[in-house]
Amino acid sequence: MTKFFENLQPLRFDPESRDLAFRHYNPDEIFMGKRMEEHLRFAVAYWHSFAWPGGDPFGGQTFERPWFGDTMENARLKADVAFEMFDILNAPFFCWHDADIRPEGDSFAESRRNFEEIIEYFQAKMETHKTRLLWGTANMFSHKRFMAGAATNPDPDVFAWSAATVKLCMDATHKLGGQNYVLWGGREGYETLLNTDLKRERQQAGRFLQMVVEYKHKIGYQGAILVEPKPQEPSKHQYDYDVATVYGFLKEYGLEGEVQVNIEQGHAILAGHSFEHELALAASLGILGSIDMNRNDYQSGWDTDQFPNNVPETALAYYEVLKAGGFKTGGTNFDAKLRRQSLDPVDLIAAHAGAMDVCARGFKAAATMLNDGALETLRDERYAGWDSPAAVQMLQGDLETAAARVEREGINPEPRSGRQEILENIVNRFV
Repeated sequence: MTKFFENLQPLRFDPESRDLAFRHYNPDEIFMGKRMEEHLRFAVAYWHSFAWPGGDPFGGQTFERPWFGDTMENARLKADVAFEMFDILNAPFFCWHDADIRPEGDSFAESRRNFEEIIEYFQAKMETHKTRLLWGTANMFSHKRFMAGAATNPDPDVFAWSAATVKLCMDATHKLGGQNYVLWGGREGYETLLNTDLKRERQQAGRFLQMVVEYKHKIGYQGAILVEPKPQEPSKHQYDYDVATVYGFLKEYGLEGEVQVNIEQGHAILAGHSFEHELALAASLGILGSIDMNRNDYQSGWDTDQFPNNVPETALAYYEVLKAGGFKTGGTNFDAKLRRQSLDPVDLIAAHAGAMDVCARGFKAAATMLNDGALETLRDERYAGWDSPAAVQMLQGDLETAAARVEREGINPEPRSGRQEILENIVNRFV
């Protein structure tokens, strides 16, 4: 045992507690035939929880952690602390980038050796701890070699380096039984068209993703391949702007049956959408895979990655997830940071516990709303006319036939209420 979380015991479910405990998240409570833990599938983000130093765009490090420093000894200590935190939270999953878990070497070979040693360390940890791997991914945005992108880079050597990195991370994810592999193109975009060949960069990105899918099948990996949409920051224009953009990209390269999306709440907001919009669209397109649960400061124009604390927002999000049949390989990853003034070990535990409770409250509201059926009944009523034989036939016909029906039947439609306020009142009964 390390001393970092000294005197912090595993959290329990105790709705009446005034101490640090779960008041709403009861992993064993049954909803729709499954335990709450199996529905929500919480995951801890290794990067924000253990690798982030507490900086922001205007100031540097505020956190002092005993494992900070590029040595293998520190990397092992970081893993020890991480699994202690997973135990305190009873977290079923965690997620990592390669750069989060190993020190950077002077060469690719050295970085690979460091990485593979930590993967072995993780594997031994997972034999004696509950927590599994929800997904792995590669950090292809922090190092200066990626300043012009990874797969979209104008330098083919960077493309090759990126391919080697993804192969390494996919092998590790496969080895650890990870249920998904995520590609987050943090710099797969451009800052100015003056030096950018859009067509070429999109072709490179498309071929890279095809290579990833081909390798998945070659090694027999059974998990899902996920792309995470993001509209901006750090690149001014991202090729994976939102769910609709990603789906168009997947269709262009014949990957819509192979790749799903990992949708982040904060990214949805930066794209000018709501979280539930992106979830509903992905579900309707058959590509909803997993979610990153966080929030942005709505007065800031950048991705602040705060822990969720808005129950109505999480309820609407989980409503869409449940309507889509729930998570399969995906889950709820807390891609969220402490505030840079939250310096103490207990702050890490409290942030995750509070977020898990917010999600549990939202999930319970969503499950109750779905079982109640009022929203779906009113939605079905609104579109009921399309179930008539005449409407079905019209969609199967042509423009002239539809136009002739107006003349023949004397159609003169009158507007009907969308009942938005009534629907919002229904939601408010539950949240």
